[in-house]
Amino acid sequence: MQSGKIDKLDIGIIRELQSDARKSYREIAEKFGVVEATVYNRVNKLLKLGVIKRFIPDIDFQKLGFDLITIVGIVAEGEHLQEVERRVAKDPSVSAVYDVTGEYDAIAVAKFRNRVELDSFVKKLLSTPYIKKTYTMVTLNVVKEEHGVKV
Repeated sequence: MQSGKIDKLDIGIIRELQSDARKSYREIAEKFGVVEATVYNRVNKLLKLGVIKRFIPDIDFQKLGFDLITIVGIVAEGEHLQEVERRVAKDPSVSAVYDVTGEYDAIAVAKFRNRVELDSFVKKLLSTPYIKKTYTMVTLNVVKEEHGVKV
């Protein structure tokens, strides 16, 4: 294994952690026929390389009362786009900000408990310097929401 290269074992470890990040290194090692220290070292390498950014639970936010999920298209003044994106990303309701092509400059995904929180968020966005326009869509149903992809 070269320190910066990702190999089949690394991909296998990533898959195992995506399916259950609480899986022990011992369990993963047994599955691949390696020693536990190898899995430990590989995970640390993947963390150091930034391939694995963090270990987080997969939460059903609706069960915590976040019944509104919104997708917001944002048009910003071009030279200030990154500043706008950073500002929007700091909002605790925002779970994702994407720099995109097309009709909008950025897309934000945010979750709210109710319409009052959503209304406050939209008004705050519209009063943010350098945001020229927003377009808010409210989801009706979540058909699929996964944050991992098959590697």
